[in-house]
Amino acid sequence: MRRTIAAVTTAGLALALAACGGGESAAPAPATSDGASTSAPAAAKTLEGVTVEVAAKWTGAEQANFEAVLKAFQAKTGAKVTYASTGEDTGAYLGPRIEGGNPPDVAILPQPGLVQQYADQKALKPLTAEVQKQIDDNYTPYWKELGSADGQSYGVLVKAAHKSLIWYRDQAFQDAGATPPATWDDLIKTAQTIADSGTPPFSLCGASGWTLTDLFENVYLSTAGPENYTKLSKHEIPWTDPSVTTALEKIGQLVGKKEFLLGGSAGALQTDFPTCVTQVYGQDKSAMVIEADFVGVTAEQSGAKLGEEAKYFPFPKAGETEPVVLGGDIAVALKDSKGAMALLEFLASKEGGEVWAKLPGYLSPNRNVSPASYPDELTKKLAETIIAAGDTVRYDMSDLAPSAFGGTDGKAEWKYLQDFVRDPSDVKGIQAKLEDAAKQAWK
Repeated sequence: MRRTIAAVTTAGLALALAACGGGESAAPAPATSDGASTSAPAAAKTLEGVTVEVAAKWTGAEQANFEAVLKAFQAKTGAKVTYASTGEDTGAYLGPRIEGGNPPDVAILPQPGLVQQYADQKALKPLTAEVQKQIDDNYTPYWKELGSADGQSYGVLVKAAHKSLIWYRDQAFQDAGATPPATWDDLIKTAQTIADSGTPPFSLCGASGWTLTDLFENVYLSTAGPENYTKLSKHEIPWTDPSVTTALEKIGQLVGKKEFLLGGSAGALQTDFPTCVTQVYGQDKSAMVIEADFVGVTAEQSGAKLGEEAKYFPFPKAGETEPVVLGGDIAVALKDSKGAMALLEFLASKEGGEVWAKLPGYLSPNRNVSPASYPDELTKKLAETIIAAGDTVRYDMSDLAPSAFGGTDGKAEWKYLQDFVRDPSDVKGIQAKLEDAAKQAWK
């Protein structure tokens, strides 16, 4: 569900972000007569006559932007690349093709768990030394680990979604005399100030359980630190750990005050994403919504201009770490071919990342992609926060977990965090239920 929304909204975000920078957006590089981008530097076309098929979930504007990147690769190498859309259920598309012995050369997976799944099936091809060098040069060790299984590198994280943001309606802040907070304590004080002005501070997307996992992940990363975050994501420490207690108690400060939530806890649990966004922008019922960069699409669709009425601030520090939580897509090779590895090498390179970064609606986890490559100020600033966070950046924890625990509507983590919003006084009880569900999922 989380990935369905992201896929739908990112296409619109390409347009929304372009409108946000205040100046003219950088246009994609002009195309040659065969449609290839002229931004790629001239090079020997070493893959003349080679055909590469790549499959990904993207459609619409998101697909068009990726195909522009593929054209740059074609212009550089001489390869012919064909694109196939998997639709939202990547596994359902790839499974029969893998079983039939006819997979695409390259697939782009929407979650790291699929890397391990396909590695276990012996469906993935290990990265060549050339691809691994690009990863070592351009990515932190954490990102390399996400594309690995059992110590072997298989994947390249090629696209990111920034999940450590709180969006706000500027007029609501002005009316309350509030300013964007930098710490969790300041956020709670700001929420009280806005509530006292007569506006519920938060429109919480509680009916969409994945948004509550994002909230937890940001607070936990900040309070427990990146090492514990990694351990909890692997169930190497239990959900009954005191570090989880601390994070839930912090969240309880927000969800435990009925005046902080539009409609109280009952209303919050009946509000899905993106309805929570339209309640802030368009309906003017609330002041803030906690979610990722793709909120900007719905905000604009609701009539709010990005950078003016629709603004955001980084998720406030609840502990020692400034949280930066990302989602993302991982490219892997399903065929042991020269063309497949050459495409992965290009996608992992600074050159390939900067071709993509010039197009709207894209964020790169590649630390050497210059923020100046991005076409608008909003995206540039988001990219800078990823780079500045360095080794403390972490991937969406619920997407790292078995889907039975972190990705199923009405069950496990989604359900128990909803129960916590309903009754935040029972911290220990919620922790026990989370741990029981985790034990079942990690069997």
